[in-house]
Amino acid sequence: MNITSQLDALITGLGLPVETCKFSGKAPDEYVVVTPLADTFALHCDNRPEYETQEARLSLYCKKNYQATKRRLAKALLDAGFTITLRQHLGREDDTGYFHHVTDVAITIKWED
Repeated sequence: MNITSQLDALITGLGLPVETCKFSGKAPDEYVVVTPLADTFALHCDNRPEYETQEARLSLYCKKNYQATKRRLAKALLDAGFTITLRQHLGREDDTGYFHHVTDVAITIKWED
């Protein structure tokens, strides 16, 4: 299973609409966009990868206060074994009225050839 499918299941389980790379259609008042960032072989031995680290960015968009959703999302991510590598508020987008908060995550999975 890859990071995007894991995140889709986790975020959907929280009752949040989620899509990958771009939200299509009419956006609700609160939603998440998952953007894959990297797949690396940081852990290896004998010149063969043993594990793959996958990283993604979750962009949380909210028309109202995002704090409670941000905390609920972080707790669910940590409980599911993800490492949070960055959390940053990017501000309110004047043209859409959404607050934009990003959370970067990583997970290490066993590599299979």
